Amino acid sequence: MSRKIDTLVDDIYNLVSTKEAPKDVDLDAAIEDFGENIKALMKKEFSREKSNDNRTLRMSNIGRKDRYLWNVVHNSNTKEDLMPHTYIKFMYGHVVEELLLFLTKAAGHQVTDEQKRVEVNGIQGSMDCKIDGVLTDVKSTSSFGFKKFKDGSLAYDDPFGYIGQIKGYAHAEGVSEYGWLAIDKSNGHVTYLKYDEKDPNNFYKDVLSYDAGERIEHIKAVVASSEPPEKCHEDVPEGKSGNRKLHVECSYCPYKTICWPNLRAFSYSKGPVFLTEVVKEPNVPEIPLQEVT
Repeated sequence: MSRKIDTLVDDIYNLVSTKEAPKDVDLDAAIEDFGENIKALMKKEFSREKSNDNRTLRMSNIGRKDRYLWNVVHNSNTKEDLMPHTYIKFMYGHVVEELLLFLTKAAGHQVTDEQKRVEVNGIQGSMDCKIDGVLTDVKSTSSFGFKKFKDGSLAYDDPFGYIGQIKGYAHAEGVSEYGWLAIDKSNGHVTYLKYDEKDPNNFYKDVLSYDAGERIEHIKAVVASSEPPEKCHEDVPEGKSGNRKLHVECSYCPYKTICWPNLRAFSYSKGPVFLTEVVKEPNVPEIPLQEVT
């Protein structure tokens, strides 16, 4: 039976509620695929042959801002080290994404082109898959990030460059329709966000109208320069104290101390705050930067 992606989320929810896969689904094969994919994931994570040189442009990062990508090429060997719990968080996210793909298959939807290699103007990458023929990235997200997939606002709030990434895959495949199958890893909610660049009624056409090939050529020129482009974001006021802090997007960046060498971190009740300029010493503990990366 041919199924359409528009019913995917409902079909997944029905599957987990009833524990009954459609009769035309080979559930044992889907389970075997899931197990093999988890094995491959763990082998990749713990490979002894893993390269330490990350100074490359890849399809997965071309959607990031120019300054970030310049740092990828010029400063990857001096960026902040990830904390152990962050590595675990990333691995957990990958496992959850594999689970979501298993549920997709078990719910009777067609998954093809898993990890298909593509290239655009010398930039390589591997797409997640196509679901029912639609180019799809699978994402595990926080509850906050999930909202952008649920309400479609990702087009206007995309700090991790998901749109640039999938547009690269779409350019290589010659398609204008694509989407994200997203799961809130905190509460299990699932949604599917689909964009179609040729839809005359879409509200996001001003954001998605650029050509991915031209964007890649621009990035290659940026990173070839010895001079960094302007910062991704300027710092912003922290209350009325006269102090200034990082833009929220910059606070998650592993290159923040390169862009802001005098950065200091303080433990506020709302969480760590990174101050770029201290006019009035905060009445809260200061935290070593390496403890909050």
